[in-house]
Amino acid sequence: MHPRFRTVSAALGALLLLGAAGCGSSGPGKGDKLHMGIAVANISLNFAHEMVLGAESAASHAGKVDFQAVGPPNTDGPAEVQLFQNLTTRAKDGIVLENLDPPIFTRPAARAVDQGIPIVALDTSPTDGSKVDFYVGNDNYALGELMAKEALKRLGANPKGEVVIGVPNPGTPVLDNRAKGISDTFAKEAPGVKVLGPFQTYSDPGQNYSSWSAQVNAHPDALAFLGVGDADSYNLAKIKKAENGKWLTAGFDVDPKTLEAVKDGSNFVTIDPQHFLKGYLSTAMLIQAVRDKDGKLPQGWFLSPGAVVDSSNIDAIIARQKSAKAAYDWYKPTIDKLLGDEQANLKPLKDAR
Repeated sequence: MHPRFRTVSAALGALLLLGAAGCGSSGPGKGDKLHMGIAVANISLNFAHEMVLGAESAASHAGKVDFQAVGPPNTDGPAEVQLFQNLTTRAKDGIVLENLDPPIFTRPAARAVDQGIPIVALDTSPTDGSKVDFYVGNDNYALGELMAKEALKRLGANPKGEVVIGVPNPGTPVLDNRAKGISDTFAKEAPGVKVLGPFQTYSDPGQNYSSWSAQVNAHPDALAFLGVGDADSYNLAKIKKAENGKWLTAGFDVDPKTLEAVKDGSNFVTIDPQHFLKGYLSTAMLIQAVRDKDGKLPQGWFLSPGAVVDSSNIDAIIARQKSAKAAYDWYKPTIDKLLGDEQANLKPLKDAR
């Protein structure tokens, strides 16, 4: 758990809250302080921490924004719903919402929109009925394709054998789309490979490790074990080292342990969804909409890029991850380009994947 979050008491038990409580505002004028926030699915894992850092950076750069971040210490949809609802009483000027269980946020999000609170969906596309029609996220199917193609580069011509895929939270579109991208790419480009799964690997690092250990024991001759989540990456590397495995291992995100695994060659890549960038973009556009456009957000899917991290760029990525300032400096050219032509990066919300 990152020390920047502090524990507070709530009816749900130990939950985490970042920042001081702000008073709500109605119809902020130019130059007024804004009261905004972000809700994330699990503040203990790197992916959410990265989004929070990006969002906070955007709020800081904009100035006069009382910005709060909330999220449960473990992936717990109902707990996040409660935190989100609590946040709507304080962050009256806008909220960025990331979650891993979209259906249970449909009604809470719709209520917030009905109250006049602008909501931006981050990383997980909003459901029909949520009344949220602006989403900032990756093309996760394409990121899955990217992982499979990186694996195929290392498996040689006409590989034959098994590849095992793991998904921490089956049913979460962002993760399922990554897994489908992997599976479809192997089916298309390597018909001699049998894809197994996706199996549930869980977000909790301990459960994740146990799940992957079971898969490795069940498929000792597999060509590769590929996960689509945060804990998948570093746990697969840990198991590979312990077992002296010869199979390929890789996952997603840029947890420090994951970057270490890429640096030492345990994992051949990690796929970086560039969560800091998404957090920054979503918050910057939310602030701009409230200050300059009477709260009117764009409509559609704002496509945010991702990238491969491998031996060729691992040192640069490790340096980027040293601080929020280092991350912002690294991303600034991309931020300027994307925000400089928002319409060019907007796609229909129905196409989000």
